[in-house]
Amino acid sequence: MSVKPQSASDLFAGPFALGTLSADDSPAFPALVDDEGRVVDLRTALDDPALTMRGLLERWPSVLPRLREIAADPEPVRRPLSEFRVLAPVEPRQVFQSGANYRQHVIDLHVAHRAPDDERSEEERRAEAAEIMDRRAAEDLPYVFIGLPSSITGPYDDVTLPAWAAQPDWELELAAVIGRPAYQVPVDQALEYVAGYTIANDLTDRATVFRRDMPQIGTDWLRSKNAPGFTPLGPWIVPAESVGDTGDLRLTLRLNGEVMQDESTKDMIFDVARMVAYASRTARLLPGDLVLTGSPAGNGMHWGRLLRDGDVMDASVTGLGAQRTRCVAEES
Repeated sequence: MSVKPQSASDLFAGPFALGTLSADDSPAFPALVDDEGRVVDLRTALDDPALTMRGLLERWPSVLPRLREIAADPEPVRRPLSEFRVLAPVEPRQVFQSGANYRQHVIDLHVAHRAPDDERSEEERRAEAAEIMDRRAAEDLPYVFIGLPSSITGPYDDVTLPAWAAQPDWELELAAVIGRPAYQVPVDQALEYVAGYTIANDLTDRATVFRRDMPQIGTDWLRSKNAPGFTPLGPWIVPAESVGDTGDLRLTLRLNGEVMQDESTKDMIFDVARMVAYASRTARLLPGDLVLTGSPAGNGMHWGRLLRDGDVMDASVTGLGAQRTRCVAEES
């Protein structure tokens, strides 16, 4: 099940955004959505009946000028967004996820996970956490791991909470969408490889993050983060040129109308350029791939309130629109 966007364009920045849409049982198609909430089918506008969003991103440097022309041209047929279902904007081949990248979030976690024999004050432990993060930043050591494309779902789709997930939690994130193959790119050039940005909610089952059978193994991201639908994505890819500086975007997540996360990307330890450059040191990033940049303070573990059947999450990032997802418990 899915819901429709609550407004025409859901407040994205710039004159247009890109999405993947469908109508009834027809195949999904890449679309340009203008700032009045009207849709241009890019298969027709670009004369490519087999075009997909990933295929468009593979031509990003050459196709971007044409997209600007289409957005400004009154001639292409435009239909109301309300006629379509909004899907995840892209099907990536690779998803690069980040942890421990928001300063306040990491400090809160450090303080909350105090060892039983640690008798230091909260102020002392916060100072220690700040020192650790300053060292990480200076040594250029982001924390990046791999997610599965099969966990991605649309921005208005229901999210199934698996019966085995005892502590499902939310993690609102800014996601960079890659527009050019990137391998071992320097930080000062990394943003040249980003086509645009979108919203991701990187759901996590806290109960299965750490292996209990053998703690020395460490984290189990396969089990805790990659259930089907655990990464609601979109609604739009907003071109990087419309978003501009990503250093002060507001991330806000409401649970049943109550604000849980509300933080600026200013609190990031590593900015988008450093995250993209770091991931490219090891892997070859491909057009359509996602680089998730971490989640700010305010997750469910902080509030002592995790996701339950019937919960509704409303998530937004400045200039990127908003997504709404409803949680549905898996039938036993």
